[in-house]
Amino acid sequence: MSRQGTGTLYIISAPSGAGKTSLVKALLDDLPFVRVSVSHTTRAARPGESDGVNYHFTSVDDFQAMIGRGEFLEHAEVFGNYYGTSHPWVRQTLAQGHDLILEIDWQGAQQVRRLAPDACSVFILPPSTAALRQRLNNRGQDNGDIIESRMQQAAAEMSHYVEYDYLIINDDFNLALNELKSIFISGRLKQSAQQQRHGELLSMLLQGS
Repeated sequence: MSRQGTGTLYIISAPSGAGKTSLVKALLDDLPFVRVSVSHTTRAARPGESDGVNYHFTSVDDFQAMIGRGEFLEHAEVFGNYYGTSHPWVRQTLAQGHDLILEIDWQGAQQVRRLAPDACSVFILPPSTAALRQRLNNRGQDNGDIIESRMQQAAAEMSHYVEYDYLIINDDFNLALNELKSIFISGRLKQSAQQQRHGELLSMLLQGS
């Protein structure tokens, strides 16, 4: 009684250490209709990361060639590394009826909004500057200089929260996760989305059959 419809594109941004990655992972475990975009990047893989799963790790030369061919929905340079999202893959995933998350920074979000103005955007903030610093230290992935650099960039990044549709403060993880889930679930229940998925049922109901 249902048919496949077009999914919704979601942009999720946050400063490093705000907990975005953990929240998105938990969201994917709970909501089977959600997918996350696997971006291309020129940065080195971190411990535990796999090519094609966490990122498509590529060289600077290959990344720039992809830019020249117009293959990215968005791309940006962050902390000396390039990141980008494949446009053909995004279109294909949405057409299959999946909601798709782009985990990108505010620069990439601005690019995506120009090409996909209907995208829904969410910004995640830490509860305090001290909590952000502690989380960066607890990750154990970056040295002191890199952490200081990230802290210096955080205020500038967080100032762009006003460009987003939703704002989540990640103080209590479970509460933040429930808030994030509510955004996705409510999006699936919009009249236009339900009409796409259940067009046959709605037609039958109106005909009284």
